[in-house]
Amino acid sequence: MRVAVMAAGAVGSYFGGRLAEAGHEVHFIARGAHLEAIKKNGLKVESPNGDLLIQHAKATDDPQQVGAVDLVLFAVKLWDTEKAGELTKPLVNSNTRVLTMQNGIDSVDRLKPILGDVVCATPTRISALITGPGTVAHKGTFANLTTGFMDGRDDARLKSLVDEMKAAKVEASYSTAIEKIWWEKFVFLASFSAITASTRSSIGPIMADETTRALFRDLLFEVEAVGRKKGVPLEGVAEKSFEFAKSNAVSAPGLRASMAEDVDRGNRLETEWLQGKVAELGKQLGVPTPAHATIYATLKLIRNGKGG
Repeated sequence: MRVAVMAAGAVGSYFGGRLAEAGHEVHFIARGAHLEAIKKNGLKVESPNGDLLIQHAKATDDPQQVGAVDLVLFAVKLWDTEKAGELTKPLVNSNTRVLTMQNGIDSVDRLKPILGDVVCATPTRISALITGPGTVAHKGTFANLTTGFMDGRDDARLKSLVDEMKAAKVEASYSTAIEKIWWEKFVFLASFSAITASTRSSIGPIMADETTRALFRDLLFEVEAVGRKKGVPLEGVAEKSFEFAKSNAVSAPGLRASMAEDVDRGNRLETEWLQGKVAELGKQLGVPTPAHATIYATLKLIRNGKGG
């Protein structure tokens, strides 16, 4: 496959790195010091699933130099969706499939007017961060994705690309019921990012304390309630997510969302599209979301990071 990673942040670098390691032609779209480090020293991924170094990695800040590809791993921060979508246009033709691996629940709707009906919802589960220019750290052992079209249609082209990823030992799957899977991730991610960012803590201490444990549970059930009101079959998802967190509190007590890392580093936050989105949808649908609304209000004044 010819693959483009838009852009080579932590998530895109991990999955793009795995595909490059398997011999696929992967182009990393990056900028600044990260781009220069990849060009000079290669892309380094540190992972419990096996470290890798992609020497002589194909990296550029200009998608026009790459041209149309088979697969775009679209993994930019949510505030950059439209801008990055425009930059992605040279990478796309009718045979391309664009996998939006972003957090949140509305990126397909935001990208389709720009890139057309080749955008696939791709809930992705991984904890990773850039630890320095050209270097990504994967935390925990889970790293998987599921992809499909929001209208539930079957697509042989996307299936074949998923098969290629599987052959490259990427934990990927294909689904014609992707809306439910996307919301299942959103239930956990919106709540996990809320609790770890607002408490500045990891999952171990959060689950060990009665008060923060109860707050996390409330956050999960609020998102489930919003999704169910929209007609998504999410019964039991909040409880399942809570049990998942309990197990991780034992096996990986230091685990926390990337947004918590962003708070520590003074980076911009995705809270508007996570906790803010839950509160917005709750208001529209008549579903109370006091926990998410309060945490959004708590984080709102620092959402733009040190840049103000």
